[in-house]
Amino acid sequence: MVKFTVDQMRAIMNKPTNIRNMAVIAHVDHGKSTLTDSLVAAAGIIAEEQAGEKRATDTRADEAARAITIKSTGISLYFNVENEIGASAVPKDADGAEFLINIVDSPGHVDFSAEVTSALRITDGALVVVDCVEGVSVQTETVLRQALQERIKPVCTINKLDRAFLELQLDGEDMYQKFVKEIENVNVTIATYRDEMMGDVQVSCESGTVAFSAGLHAWAFTLNQFGRMYAKKFGVDEQKMTNRLWGDNFFDAKNKVWIKKSTSKDGKQLQRAFVQFVIEPIRMVIQAGMNDDREKLVKLLGSLGVTLTPTELELSQKALMKRSMQKWLPGGRGLLEMIVTHLPSPFVAQKYRVENLYEGNMEDETAQAFRKCDPTGPLLLFISKMVPTADRSRFFAFGRVFSGVVKTGAKVRILGPNYVPGKKDDLFIKNIQRVLIQMAGKNEAVESVPVGNTVLLAGIDQFLAKTGTLTDSETASPLRAMKFSVSPVVRVAVDVKNAADLPKLVEGLKRLSKSDPLVQCIIEESGEHIVAGAGELHLEICLKDLQEDFMGGADIRISDPVVSYRETVTETSTETCLSKSPNKHNRLYCTAAPLDEDLCADIDNGEINARDDFKVRARVLSEKYEWDVNEARKIWCFGPDTTGPNMVVDCTKAVQYLNEIKDHVVAGFQWVSKEGVLAEENIRGIRFNIHDVTLHTDSIHRGAGQIMPAARRVMYACMLTASPALLEPVYLVDITCPEAAMGGIYGVLTRRRGHVIEEMQRPGTPIFQIKAHLPVAESFGFTSDLRSHTGGQAFPQCVFDHWQVMPGNVMVPGKAQDTVISIRKRKGLSEEVPPLDRYLDKL
Repeated sequence: MVKFTVDQMRAIMNKPTNIRNMAVIAHVDHGKSTLTDSLVAAAGIIAEEQAGEKRATDTRADEAARAITIKSTGISLYFNVENEIGASAVPKDADGAEFLINIVDSPGHVDFSAEVTSALRITDGALVVVDCVEGVSVQTETVLRQALQERIKPVCTINKLDRAFLELQLDGEDMYQKFVKEIENVNVTIATYRDEMMGDVQVSCESGTVAFSAGLHAWAFTLNQFGRMYAKKFGVDEQKMTNRLWGDNFFDAKNKVWIKKSTSKDGKQLQRAFVQFVIEPIRMVIQAGMNDDREKLVKLLGSLGVTLTPTELELSQKALMKRSMQKWLPGGRGLLEMIVTHLPSPFVAQKYRVENLYEGNMEDETAQAFRKCDPTGPLLLFISKMVPTADRSRFFAFGRVFSGVVKTGAKVRILGPNYVPGKKDDLFIKNIQRVLIQMAGKNEAVESVPVGNTVLLAGIDQFLAKTGTLTDSETASPLRAMKFSVSPVVRVAVDVKNAADLPKLVEGLKRLSKSDPLVQCIIEESGEHIVAGAGELHLEICLKDLQEDFMGGADIRISDPVVSYRETVTETSTETCLSKSPNKHNRLYCTAAPLDEDLCADIDNGEINARDDFKVRARVLSEKYEWDVNEARKIWCFGPDTTGPNMVVDCTKAVQYLNEIKDHVVAGFQWVSKEGVLAEENIRGIRFNIHDVTLHTDSIHRGAGQIMPAARRVMYACMLTASPALLEPVYLVDITCPEAAMGGIYGVLTRRRGHVIEEMQRPGTPIFQIKAHLPVAESFGFTSDLRSHTGGQAFPQCVFDHWQVMPGNVMVPGKAQDTVISIRKRKGLSEEVPPLDRYLDKL
């Protein structure tokens, strides 16, 4: 039975201190959706009996069929904390005891990690789920790092405790040691990526930021709950009791004293307090339930103040155990208390998130309203993703209000990712048709939504590509675009079987690129339609959506997957290259040199970019990468798209009219950076130095039409003289497997040009963890190949990691040259790489 109405929710929306926006993040299959069920059941949206099996947030048919989450789903829940937990749990700064919790359940599979990024942008807190058997895995670290970069406060829950009791049958002390280690691993990641502005965000059991849960059986607890229970029983202080339940505290029952070591005065071996007061009572209830020992169970639960109804007592074994644990420690309640007390409200979080998100001046009125979480300020709303409507024809824009109020019918400015304040590019002014809130699969229309809440907007989908900022202030700057931890490196060409369906395909691709934050749909010059995704699974899901949902089931042909390469140079140019403009009156002298790989990574991560102050940037370049300071100050631009890891540096001395041709050279460079000389792929890690320029005195003879082609030719010549090479993308593969399967893994990796970089055994388990590098080009069918060679025991996860130079010289026959030729063939270019004299001019 749903315990709230839309009007009740709308009323709490006006109290920013009583809102919690949170995302559930974890490694794949650690139990996020299953755990979210406990919270959804506590709000009465699904029945308590169904919690753990229903997975209410997996709304798509293929999510239920594959049992993995693919899209992040939002759900808004209402709780009266006083009724659910008690008056002591209501935080001091709250306005009343009613809370609104917006939960976004995110996918764990690495191919969908762009969904996680977009979920984190609109939330303030994150619940990190860790499987108590598998521990902290690769993807746990990745999503935790993303959360901390977005300045999101984490709390942690150790999930699947039922496995520790029933499957591993660990004794209490082993469990305690295992939990300590897992919490420590989470804290190591948190400490590595800590942000000074947020203060200390490490999690611990004593402070109440770690919970223990069993999502499938829908029970959970924090130490505070046990602390409260025993404090009442023994008549001691709650916080004192809670602190004693963790760490080296032992209770000597005979002498009625607490001691710090595990042997009493009489030399008797004692149990740790956590084991004695928390683990053992749970074990007794679980065992009584599993053995159908109803008398013992009734007696045990009676002493805890829990009664089972006669119908519940008729259940047997697992069902009985689940019901009794659920009645004693309901999953929703334990997690709720942690969420309400330890995750920040928008009112708190926006104070420290403003510097990270807002691109404009930190003192302007929009930034001030953002910081104060002010409903009367100018509207500022970030759209993080587009959600298709039921009939898949249009999209709702899903986002979060950071300041002001968004109203139905209001006129707003829609700022795209390329908008620059004061200009008109990428700007639309339109009215919002409807404002809705998400309530578990149903969308309820409301009049307006104030600051700090998540919202769905109808009627503006055709003006947004994937993400954007909405505002009603003319001076407001857009919010920073999202940085994804994976990049779309696997591409397929799509074509229709029946030519009459071509318009459907074009329309379908438009809709597909809206529906997924990461996927790229490109039309090549040869007329091919390319879909690029993060990995095989991601592409498979995207193409299924394209065919079934966005094209109405029309037949499509899909090519084999292709990998996108990058072009680079490996040495400095052997000579200074000269190119003349078409009218032979202007000459450019340039060379090319490779950029440091670390510098490329810094540019990719946005630590060095075109918007930095040039003096500050020059200092960083000279100190960290030993550049000449004068040259470092004269970087003309970055590329491709003015942000990529290539640059043009002005090394000239006293050249006349140089500033007049700067824009034309930059335009030529942007053209080159998108299409390199070897195979018209993007270039990466090249620095072009302009050494000298001879220009015609009459400005009409040195316009864009003269300088741009000359700049492009000279850059191509520079690349050809600087021993060009191809860069191929490389996955970091993380494989978990038992020891027996190790040989098979090494065999499969060696055949596919992969190499192992580390292997370690998980303490206390026979499972090994292997990390290896594997070229993306070799990764197609890797998963099935690996499983067939290890009898299905190895589980791989591939994450895009870095670019590496392809071995071999592209200018002489061999593997590298074959790759170049095959790319050129595919693009419909002439097969051989253009000779140098096509681009190099003689004086």
